[in-house]
Amino acid sequence: MPAGQTVQAYLDETPLWRDGTAAGIAPLTGMQQRIWWLAAAGKFFEGLVVFMTGVAMPLIAVEFQMNDVQHGLVGAASLFGILVGALALGHLADRFGRKRMFIVEMLIFVLFLALLPLSPSFTWLVLCLFGLGVALGCDYPTAHMVISESIPSAARGRLVLGAFGFQALGALSGTALGYLVLSNLPEVEAWRWMYAAVLPPAVLVAAGRFFVTRSPHWLMSHGRVDEAEAEMAKLLRRTPPYPGTIRLLPGPQANGNGNGGRPGIKALFQGGNRRATILASLPWFLQDLGTYGIGIFTPTILATALGHAATRAHDLSDVIARDLFAVEGAALIDLLLIVGIAAAVLLADRVGRIPLQVAGFLGCALGLLLAALSLDQSGPTQTILLFAGFMLFNFMTNLGPNAQTYLIAGEVFPTAIRGRGAGFAAAFGKIGAVATAFLFPILLADLGTRPLLLILVGTSLLGALVTWAFRIETAGRSLEEEPG
Repeated sequence: MPAGQTVQAYLDETPLWRDGTAAGIAPLTGMQQRIWWLAAAGKFFEGLVVFMTGVAMPLIAVEFQMNDVQHGLVGAASLFGILVGALALGHLADRFGRKRMFIVEMLIFVLFLALLPLSPSFTWLVLCLFGLGVALGCDYPTAHMVISESIPSAARGRLVLGAFGFQALGALSGTALGYLVLSNLPEVEAWRWMYAAVLPPAVLVAAGRFFVTRSPHWLMSHGRVDEAEAEMAKLLRRTPPYPGTIRLLPGPQANGNGNGGRPGIKALFQGGNRRATILASLPWFLQDLGTYGIGIFTPTILATALGHAATRAHDLSDVIARDLFAVEGAALIDLLLIVGIAAAVLLADRVGRIPLQVAGFLGCALGLLLAALSLDQSGPTQTILLFAGFMLFNFMTNLGPNAQTYLIAGEVFPTAIRGRGAGFAAAFGKIGAVATAFLFPILLADLGTRPLLLILVGTSLLGALVTWAFRIETAGRSLEEEPG
């Protein structure tokens, strides 16, 4: 037994058989599992709230008599909040610690979630959706870090992506919840009950986050060795107890800016960090153009392409009937998000992040091309091509860029700027999401479905090219290694 080890060495330590053969990855401790579930819950709420907005949109439009621009504002509000939250709050986890921001972001989420169903006006509605997005934006880097900085390197890919996969479960659950509420309460204010139903579990998750450990990686990077050792002991508490005594040694962790003091945003564009920043940010932007545009407006696209959309809805029962039809089709397509993330969980540590991201972008382009080609057909052929295209897109985006960009962004930066780097990447990605969510309903009306789909084919191909050009493979690497 060595006199001491680094944080990651303790996390990566595995049991040995009597002959000295490694027994594989040690089972997660109770605290490691608690951290994972509470982080996964944050991704679940993101998928649920963002995608449920697509179900609620027709009802909100009737209640507030929205025009196309207002449709765009509602679709983009939470995404713009995610952008602001990731950029303005994400880096605070580097300054104040992972756990503190892990709690604060969930309290913000609960506050605005409680206010949203009470919205008396369109402006109030948009502000509440924005507030939810701010909390979810902070969660992008923080949830990744609380998991990745508390688990073995060999399991990091599948555990981080397993938690991220709850975004897909949330998307499907949001669609299902919206359908359930609307089926049992077919009235214009049903959308308020959709959001209200999410509040009780959100409160439970917020309470649970008070009872997790602080990141030993972060504490060591701030020179707080005694506290790091105490938190490490709590994190690795097992029955029977092991290790008996923890003595932490400094790891080869860069401070992120090449000199003393607190690193600023310029550190992301200096030295080897520049390549990491481009890889983490630009492909995320390109994939969000498609993922959120298609994800939020799948019901609208299906209703329009398959002839179930009227130019204007004056009868509430007609609005609800068309909404239910579109939600049924969207739910079938959204199932492929779950299949895709399951494949990513299985393959990320075996195949690697870069090959999956490149292949995913190419598959997204093919799926969108099939959907565009379906518009030249009619009858069963059109339906088959449209559904096949969207289902392929959803599978490949979660196998590739939607999952891998999130994973890569939390792995390619040194500890001292990991929160800032991952937050910047998430915010840059959400510029694409916001632009798509705001402009999609406007461009859908002005240009039509086919040109939009073909544009997204091009952005997917560009994403594959950028990923390969700036590739940094992080599969299986310790967080204490310098990426490059």
